[in-house]
Amino acid sequence: MTLRWPGAWVAGLLLILTLGTVAAVALRAEWSGGLAAADWAAIRFTVLQALCSAGLSVVLAVPVARALARRDFPGRRVLVTLLGAPFILPVIVAVMGLLAVYGRRGMVSDGLSLVGLPPLDIYGFGGVVLAHVFFNLPLATRMLLQGWLAIPAERFRLAAALGAPVGRLLEWPMLRNLAPGAFLVVFLICLTSFAVALILGGGPRATTVELAIYQAVRFDFDLERAAQLALVQFGLCAAAAVIAFRLTVPDAIGGGLDRVVRRWDGSRLADGLWIGAASLFLMVPLAMVLLRGIGGLGDMPASVWPAALRSVAVALVSAALAIGMALALALRSGRLVSLAGVLPLAASPLVVGTGLFILLYPVMSPAVAALPVTALVNALLAVPFAVRVLAPAITQVEESQGRLADALGLGGWARIRLVILPRIRRPLGFATGLAAALSMGDLGVITLFAGTMDATLPLEMYRLMGAYRSDGAEGAGLLLVALSLGLFWIFDRGGRVNADA
Repeated sequence: MTLRWPGAWVAGLLLILTLGTVAAVALRAEWSGGLAAADWAAIRFTVLQALCSAGLSVVLAVPVARALARRDFPGRRVLVTLLGAPFILPVIVAVMGLLAVYGRRGMVSDGLSLVGLPPLDIYGFGGVVLAHVFFNLPLATRMLLQGWLAIPAERFRLAAALGAPVGRLLEWPMLRNLAPGAFLVVFLICLTSFAVALILGGGPRATTVELAIYQAVRFDFDLERAAQLALVQFGLCAAAAVIAFRLTVPDAIGGGLDRVVRRWDGSRLADGLWIGAASLFLMVPLAMVLLRGIGGLGDMPASVWPAALRSVAVALVSAALAIGMALALALRSGRLVSLAGVLPLAASPLVVGTGLFILLYPVMSPAVAALPVTALVNALLAVPFAVRVLAPAITQVEESQGRLADALGLGGWARIRLVILPRIRRPLGFATGLAAALSMGDLGVITLFAGTMDATLPLEMYRLMGAYRSDGAEGAGLLLVALSLGLFWIFDRGGRVNADA
């Protein structure tokens, strides 16, 4: 058997980092009353934008995933791979790309001005939803596409031979099983969104709970309000998880013989339009980031380069911590471990960071702890995604090699080193690259306590945008994209080179 005690320790650590930090903030606060009207407005806005963002992402992902599942065309694999780019793209860079296309001085507004129409106003509710759909439509599409590809080819052949309705008999049961889970994941991501609301929020009427927590800590140091809002956010995430679990219906479609799926249904024109529209929606902002970033490379201030080095260092440390915790959790099953593995999705990174600073303040200065705390919180946020990548791979290894390892008396670290790790190199490399890229582009805890000498590259970009130095910010954005994708590629490629099949 593999070691189980590291998983228990990591589960306890995650509980402390999520619930314990909220308790630290709450105990430090001076409780005097309930939430103000502005806080309730932020809660309503957060829920509404998360519902709209998740709903639009999943609804639009259905025809896109369906078209990709039943059409084979040159470049299909490349397109499916590119669907993962927005998820690992730094949020602040992607928002700059959206502004270049849909902002008041963007491509669409320039086109509207030619026909005498006013420019678009991307700030506020519409801009927040647009950005969230941009990030999460590819994620929802990838999740639903796996569901379509999992339907055995024999079912489609039989439906075609009998003239049976494919949508009602095959596709709808699959969507009933997968769509609630996809909606929940996107809803949780949008519910705890910070950088999008910080840049596109558009004032008090477009403030999310996470942004309200930032304002309470950064500007007012109102720990009572921050703790109350964090507890509300936990409650909203828990309620969403329960509802999605109740709506999910187990799929009983059965297995097949792993034959290639061939489809005879649907309109090629409609499928082509959906694939083309989704590709344009996702790729045009990325192309604008590339084009404008090249022109701004020469306008970057000297402070960008130390910030880039700090970001790389934080990303490497964060990735190492995240993979260590995810491996420990994936090697140990149980309800407590499962709960600890999803808790970071419901936690407020800003409250976690504030709680850690409160706990560390008696022994060190917040400025000294800014980068280590940022690395730890970034690792915490990456753990749920890494666990979802590693756990199935480890389960498969145990099912195929577990009895032989038991017969040879392999257990503990020897089992992990000789049996498990060599066979999970591919998912391990992917998960490490994902954790590094997510940390590289994070704009969260570092905004609370970083000084001028502790800024990471995303924070330096945000400061350049606030100083209306757009050319320098665009050049720094291109550098941030290159470093994020470079780290992801290095680890992902490293996991695939000479890896066991």
